[in-house]
Amino acid sequence: MMFIGYLAWRRTKNLSDYILGGRRLGSWVTAMSASASDMSGWLLLGLPGYAYAAGLEAGWIALGLLVGTYFNWRLVAARLRHYSVIAGDSQTLPEFFENRFHDETRLLRTVSAIFILLFFLFYTSSGLVAGGKLFNAVFDLPYHWAVTAGALVIVIYTFFGGFLAVSWTDLFQGLLMALALLIVPLIAIPGLGGWGGTFSSVSETNPALLNALINVKNEPLGLLAIISLMAWGLGYFGQPHILARFKAIRSVTEIPAARRIAVSWVSITLICAVLVGLVGIGYLEQPLQGADTEKVFILLVDALFHPVVAGLCLAAILAAIMSTADSQLLVSAAALTSDLYKPFFRRAASEQELIWTGRVAVLVIAMIGLVLAWDPERKILDLVAYAWAGFGAAFGPTLILSLYWRRMNRYGALAGIIVGGLTVVIWKQLSGGLFDIYEIVPGFIFSMLSIVVISLLTHTPEKAVLLDFDKVSGESPG
Repeated sequence: MMFIGYLAWRRTKNLSDYILGGRRLGSWVTAMSASASDMSGWLLLGLPGYAYAAGLEAGWIALGLLVGTYFNWRLVAARLRHYSVIAGDSQTLPEFFENRFHDETRLLRTVSAIFILLFFLFYTSSGLVAGGKLFNAVFDLPYHWAVTAGALVIVIYTFFGGFLAVSWTDLFQGLLMALALLIVPLIAIPGLGGWGGTFSSVSETNPALLNALINVKNEPLGLLAIISLMAWGLGYFGQPHILARFKAIRSVTEIPAARRIAVSWVSITLICAVLVGLVGIGYLEQPLQGADTEKVFILLVDALFHPVVAGLCLAAILAAIMSTADSQLLVSAAALTSDLYKPFFRRAASEQELIWTGRVAVLVIAMIGLVLAWDPERKILDLVAYAWAGFGAAFGPTLILSLYWRRMNRYGALAGIIVGGLTVVIWKQLSGGLFDIYEIVPGFIFSMLSIVVISLLTHTPEKAVLLDFDKVSGESPG
């Protein structure tokens, strides 16, 4: 990974290269980079841990994510790649919103950048927590040393190589993640006596674990709980680090192939991640509690394989952590550099100055993420869930409508981002009854409603003009 970072550094000549790789990624790299940067360490730690604790209830999250992946590629990818070029060759999501709605006040761009920085601090810290747990479990390294070591590895190649390094490393990391998740249940299930023996061992522990419609207390899961779990799929439409891959692909003509690769990879890894949790219930003699449930993959690998094979499987966890954390650091650095530093402080900054500003931003954001990750009791899934909801609600409705609705204007866009983001922040603090629903659901709904209402109330023809993209470019956005 470090060597790939060096090669990417040699090819990074300007800010466009550092942020989007010069928009020259192929279908395989785009698909694997979008998928690997999406899933992060929670795919090998958080989701198996949830399946270990809750059984097939975790399948609702997996189903929601799979559906969200497909529709994100189907509805957003081609249009965003196409429109981001037409809208002033926008490099970042805040810049796209500003150019799309002709916002000369820069308020839309600033607010978008602030929300990106806010939620990515929590998201990045989840990756660092995962790295700390990995090094702590494998090498018995004290947690605080472990989380610092993990952060250092990620920062080094992201600092130098930028987007190209992040994307190329994601390709290899994604393949390693899929291989590791596939091999664990393939080896463990025969050891438990096949599928029948595996399900019998889970049923002996708690029959409710094999019923996706009831919880571990043998109570009906309820409609709100199922909606909350499946609503993870809504988050895809607003994740800046995934959307950046759509903007970076060479051409919209490569998107169908990339979509098939991405959906296949996500299907395999999500199914296997849930299976790892179920297998762990029957295979591990010592029950896991609390935050330790997220170590089920690590303990299974240690129990199943020769140390050499186990080392490769455990490296997949580091690959998952790195593939997401580096993307988040880079998008956050781009928000600081391109959306705040250049427009407000140094409009005449040279390309080299902007690249180095982005590198310094990577260091600063990583240090803040490290502070948030300092508590070893933080659960990875909880950190990811909060940030995922924040991005999905703040940017998802805004982006979808900006690509499809001609009457949307900058006032509606601004309202959607603020209402969606703040709803997640406020809803997270409430509990009981309807407030127990995953915060992305009300955030997404309120954001969508505010965009439509405010855009219609402030509608004037000159403020609601959508560029006629098909006439400007010969490529079809799909």
